[in-house]
Amino acid sequence: MRSAIRRFTCTAAVGVLSTAAGVALAAGTLPPVESQHGIAYLSGGIGQGEAQAIEHVASQWPLTMEFAQRRGHHDDYVADVGVVVRDAAHHTVLTAESDGPFMLARLAPGHYTVDATFGDRTLHDQVRVNEHGMARAVFVWPNA
Repeated sequence: MRSAIRRFTCTAAVGVLSTAAGVALAAGTLPPVESQHGIAYLSGGIGQGEAQAIEHVASQWPLTMEFAQRRGHHDDYVADVGVVVRDAAHHTVLTAESDGPFMLARLAPGHYTVDATFGDRTLHDQVRVNEHGMARAVFVWPNA
């Protein structure tokens, strides 16, 4: 818990002291931003540097998705997750495969259904993206 608080405090201090420098530093290790049907997204987080860079910019994205699988008494991050995001009218707005345990998507405010498929199992979540906040969906598959 202390390390999480210390990491948050350090991250917040870096952001306050030099947001532009922090974003530039994170951008050097971020995966590329892709686009589909006008929806920008990025996925990745393999390796500590890339995961930290994604965590650093996640608050600037309306939707953050995280993918893991239960292994005994803990969860391990997973990649290669098929993601389908549908709007309230059930129109597919994004179909992509994660390149790591995190996916960020720049969605318009509204209600969405997210289907995440890992292996042969699909999990579902409902998210609400509001105008001034961000939504988070965490998918944890049971033991294989």
